Amino acid sequence: MSDREQLLEATLDLIDEGIAVLDQNSSVVFWNGAAVALTGYRAEDVVRRPCPPSLYGVESDHLHQLDTRGDEVPESPTLVTMLHRLGHTVPGMLRKVALQDRSGAPIGAALLFYPVDEADALPRGECGEDRGIERSQAAMEERLDAAHHQWTTGRMPFGLLWVTVDQAQSLRTTHGRDACESMLQTIEQTLLRQMKPAEVIGRWGCNEFLILTHERTADLLRERARRLAGLTRTADFRWWGDRIGLTVSIGASQATEADTLQSVLLAARKAMQASAYAGGNQVTEARGR
Repeated sequence: MSDREQLLEATLDLIDEGIAVLDQNSSVVFWNGAAVALTGYRAEDVVRRPCPPSLYGVESDHLHQLDTRGDEVPESPTLVTMLHRLGHTVPGMLRKVALQDRSGAPIGAALLFYPVDEADALPRGECGEDRGIERSQAAMEERLDAAHHQWTTGRMPFGLLWVTVDQAQSLRTTHGRDACESMLQTIEQTLLRQMKPAEVIGRWGCNEFLILTHERTADLLRERARRLAGLTRTADFRWWGDRIGLTVSIGASQATEADTLQSVLLAARKAMQASAYAGGNQVTEARGR
């Protein structure tokens, strides 16, 4: 590889948008770092091979799985569902750019894609549909291990939201265990309806939840936490006819390069505790670890 080619590849690797360059036979000739983070496919998995044919599906009245070699690849930015190598989906925007040589002859194409961050921009029917909660802490730990491995090996963004219900302990004391569990199920269903396709939610301890998410930055993670905190305040929980207002304290922790899984968990828990100690009903972002 020439110095010029190395410089070009290094520059493309700095771009946040996923880039896949295909030759005329639709084999991958370049796959940048953002493409690795979004799809889970490493460059060595795809370069000199045909582009994964079920890499994405286009949102319309229903999802159509398209072959990336076909003429139906979007020419303008289109909302799609990206299929991750490990089987889960990530909502994104994708467009195709035809590549030509100096004489105008076709020489290949580039696929450009990036994740969608806003819940309102998700493909219809994805958010909260047929979703479940990990009720076993052991099962949730397995999901966390897999997500952290994706972060360390492929830089798939990895963040945690540690959620506790502010009224849980007092409700258990005043109304009993059944009332507390009913309240937790109300919060659980409220959160489940708002989960993005790639997010995972699980029960953690007696009164808490962990949400594994893939927001690209700490700022986006914080905004995601604030949105969920606001939605839980609208939860309609009643016990023996009495409506009980609910709020949550959330700690948000975005994985950094030096983080272990345990350090991300500890940072999220400490941030959640800071929210609770400050009076609850708020989000605290983990910092300075």
